[in-house]
Amino acid sequence: MCHLAAMRALYAHLLRLSTTKLAPVWLACVSFAEASFFPLPPDLLLIPMILARPWRAWVLALICTVASVAGGLFGYWIGAELLNQVAMPVVRFYHAEAAYSGFLAFYRHWGFWAILIKGLTPIPFKLVTIAAGAAHFDLGSFVAACIITRGGRFFLLEALPLRIFGDRARVFIERRLTLVTSAVAAAAVGGVLVLRFL
Repeated sequence: MCHLAAMRALYAHLLRLSTTKLAPVWLACVSFAEASFFPLPPDLLLIPMILARPWRAWVLALICTVASVAGGLFGYWIGAELLNQVAMPVVRFYHAEAAYSGFLAFYRHWGFWAILIKGLTPIPFKLVTIAAGAAHFDLGSFVAACIITRGGRFFLLEALPLRIFGDRARVFIERRLTLVTSAVAAAAVGGVLVLRFL
């Protein structure tokens, strides 16, 4: 119960930060941290910031993408160099041992596509980045997958609909983001399977 109350307080604080002059800086910080250890996604800042200033949607999505990829590199480093000291305590803190193990198994089979697909699904991105580092996934491919998956999420699934439809899109995104991202991931898997058997 204390943990839930702390998360709610943190959520409320993030919403307040989205209205300050330093909001873009906080957006970058949260995007970076969420990719390696922070519990709440940058969407909580990104959505109200785009709604407040729709003409800045692309800049804000770019801030999210660049900071998230940089944070992903930090998560990768934690997994590669500090697995037992830092990475596994982070995984255990989120009670995500099963998700972590599942991603490693998924990665062994799918490689590059594992990061691309899992980066779009509800699984916390920090688990993807840490597991990729622990598996010593090719760094160039890792960065490319992070750019595609994070850019796709922040630009196509959030900035674009918010820029076009405004608050109506916010309601849909907040209620259906998991469904939309899972559908995109399923489409990506389907595409891979089609290409594999052609």
